Amino acid sequence: MAKSPKYYVVWKGRQKGVYDSWEACQEQIQNFPGALYKSFESRAVAEKALGEKPHIHLQGKAAGSTGKEKKLFTGQPIRDSISVDAAWNTATGDMEYQGVHTSTKQLLFHQGPLADGTNNIGEFLAIVHALAWLKQRNSDLPIYSDSRTAISWVLKKKANTKLEETPRNATLFEMLDRAETWLQTNTYFNKILKWETEYWGENPADFGRK
Repeated sequence: MAKSPKYYVVWKGRQKGVYDSWEACQEQIQNFPGALYKSFESRAVAEKALGEKPHIHLQGKAAGSTGKEKKLFTGQPIRDSISVDAAWNTATGDMEYQGVHTSTKQLLFHQGPLADGTNNIGEFLAIVHALAWLKQRNSDLPIYSDSRTAISWVLKKKANTKLEETPRNATLFEMLDRAETWLQTNTYFNKILKWETEYWGENPADFGRK
């Protein structure tokens, strides 16, 4: 059975309009910053949508409404990079983290286990460790983490954890203090990127314990 045709509205791209193929739409939006587009089942609906404000149709959805389209624009990871990941033991509360070269999976650093930690703290420390490791080597390689929370903490230069400090995790909190101080007193040019597990599979630094 033939697939129903789709019509693609481009509100923001190289040239706005209604396109009757994904390839034609892609020419207008690929690598165009902030592109706004969506597919519709009929030309009449698409043409009506073109004359309306895009947020009406994109509210609650990413631009590009199908998984296939989103995957295309996610692209592929930068292989010459560092990937970091943390592992938290639900039974003991211990946490550890590590960083590897994304392409070769060569282990570059590892810390832990550290008592009474959290996954987000581990990811945060791993990113900062990677930044410091790269700065020592005068390298501008990007860093991948699959934790949006940890990435936001690094960008804000503050680990916004709710974890309480105890005698057992005192070492961990000392490491957090040092990491925050490093962020506040150093500059870096490395990009910190989200590892898209849904499209690329497990982060190369994953501990493989799921």
